[in-house]
Amino acid sequence: MRTALVHHEDMTAARLLWEDPECEIERPERLTTALERLRQWGLEQRCLQLAAREASEAELGLVHSPEYVSLVRGTQTLSTRELQALSGQYDAVYFHPSTFHCARLAVGAALQLVDAVLTGAVHNGLALVRPPGHHSQRAAANGFCVFNNVAIAAKYAKQRHGLHSVLYFSWHRYEHGHFWPYLRESDADAVGQGQGRGFTVNLPWNQVGMGNADYVAAFLHVLLPVAFEDLTLRSGIPRGEGLAWQGRAPGGPGPGAHHAGLCFQGQMRATPQCFSHLTQLLQVLAGGRVCAVLEGGYHLESLSQSVCMVAKALLGDPALPLSGPMEPHHSALESIQSVRAAQAPHWKSLQQQGSTPILNPSTYSLEQRASPVSPGGPKFKAAEAQASAALSSLLDQLHLNPTLPVRTAVALTALDAALVLPADVLRQEGSAPQEETRAWARLHEALAQDKALTALGKVLHLLNGILDGQVSSGIAATPEPALAPTLDVVIRRSSSHGARRLLCVAVGQLDRSTDLADDGRNLWLNIRGKEAAAPSKFQVSVPLPGTTGGFVSCVLALVLPLAYGFQPDLVLVALGPAHGLQVPQATLLASLLRGPAGGRVLVLLEQGSTSQLAGVLARVLQGEAPPGLGPFSMASPEDTQALIYLRGQLEAEWKMLQVAAPQVP
Repeated sequence: MRTALVHHEDMTAARLLWEDPECEIERPERLTTALERLRQWGLEQRCLQLAAREASEAELGLVHSPEYVSLVRGTQTLSTRELQALSGQYDAVYFHPSTFHCARLAVGAALQLVDAVLTGAVHNGLALVRPPGHHSQRAAANGFCVFNNVAIAAKYAKQRHGLHSVLYFSWHRYEHGHFWPYLRESDADAVGQGQGRGFTVNLPWNQVGMGNADYVAAFLHVLLPVAFEDLTLRSGIPRGEGLAWQGRAPGGPGPGAHHAGLCFQGQMRATPQCFSHLTQLLQVLAGGRVCAVLEGGYHLESLSQSVCMVAKALLGDPALPLSGPMEPHHSALESIQSVRAAQAPHWKSLQQQGSTPILNPSTYSLEQRASPVSPGGPKFKAAEAQASAALSSLLDQLHLNPTLPVRTAVALTALDAALVLPADVLRQEGSAPQEETRAWARLHEALAQDKALTALGKVLHLLNGILDGQVSSGIAATPEPALAPTLDVVIRRSSSHGARRLLCVAVGQLDRSTDLADDGRNLWLNIRGKEAAAPSKFQVSVPLPGTTGGFVSCVLALVLPLAYGFQPDLVLVALGPAHGLQVPQATLLASLLRGPAGGRVLVLLEQGSTSQLAGVLARVLQGEAPPGLGPFSMASPEDTQALIYLRGQLEAEWKMLQVAAPQVP
């Protein structure tokens, strides 16, 4: 898997030539600091480096008017006084004699990355660009932005590479239209026009302080259901302290104010490691062809670490576990509910699960428009101190959770000659000590057989490596009659070895041991249960959906919200007898479950499983994208009702399941 890194040192040339507190935060150090941090973490060296090219004026004209391109070209010969006067005609913009060159490089970097990804030269990539582009309009600069880098890249991808459509997704600080840039077109009910209706998805944040749970919930309950149904999403564009998936649907609106991250401008609280999770979630779409373009981010430390987290995800590294309680804010749930209601007429997956509009938002007020935090002011300094503390915590976490030398290991009793594994996957030969293996085998008569005992020794050896931090993830096989007993041993061994929270996703005819304590340390989720049931908040059973759309809904609306809410130390995925999953479904499940436990996933298979399944699972656990699911068919009414029933039973305890704000008395 190859990841491109596109940048050019000339993009640091443009800088503010006069005093302007509003614009001074858009400075060259945004790029130099991010690039230096990539080098410090050894990430730049792992990427294929490409020097950005200048976009042609014809390429700029894909989105911008000839008159506007000519105006920006003319800034190359203006005096400082003339540049300041011209800049004053726009909102939060400054021009420099190098702006035209820098802005053409920024667009060209995005186009170069699109070419590299869509021609197969690389699998994915990251473009470090400046100036940003997401606020710029057809004939006007706006909010530090000159040319709309990503909108041009989307149009270019359609014309040059034959993409059929673009799905635009934006989340942004909005506060019911009271926050800059005060665009009515940024509200949830702005869904595009004409043939583009439904391809513009606006998720407005109406309060500050949105955190990791809010951003992950937005992905699970809004973006990913729509993207899987559409199956045409081709480029995700994360940006430093915010995330904007920017393109222009036919008749779609311009972008709003995109703020996320530890961001003093948007005052949001998603941590840098959240960007790894969001990028990983994107990588299951479009065969993993992700073009990440830096767009904003003005707190240098937060920006540089967020860039590194995106790069690590693109390179296939496991994401760090998310910190803090995974409970979306009430206002975030109102926003999610509003956008699902607005988009439901255009997307069947949102229609099926019920989408009712918000009638009286709890955060609505008729107050005056909010102003961005002024650099140097007391609110700015307080937000900066809070961000610095959180970033220091992240550095400590990185020290405690370094990238493991062995990302994936395979422990099979007899390696099939047809099994093809990536070169960096470890073929484990060792076993646990005989005394340890026999001691655990005494718990189940089925483990006394020679083949089962041998397989158990290999499973325990692999499990010990994961629990001890020597290996991130693994795949192991055991004879069919011994799979359920082996799974029980793995659960007990993990708990006794210090795993505080263990998530077990058992697919097929696998029953939970009756004497396993229901003490909150283990969350058991059985897919292919006889009926939808939740005997407790830690025991959940759901029938295996019979369609592609039903399976996707089950994973996004049930499995992942439970997993992120539980925040496990280790995820066990057991594919038991009659599990019924095709290779694309099984590998999608494993891929998405890498996130909640920071990449610590152990997959247990029956020895009769195909070598193809083991091989694709190994590549997915290494960070590659799972294969496509094939033709998309909607969930059956029975499968939809099962999910709605379980959500009703569990959402009071597992807040990540919620897709609507609870009624306030």
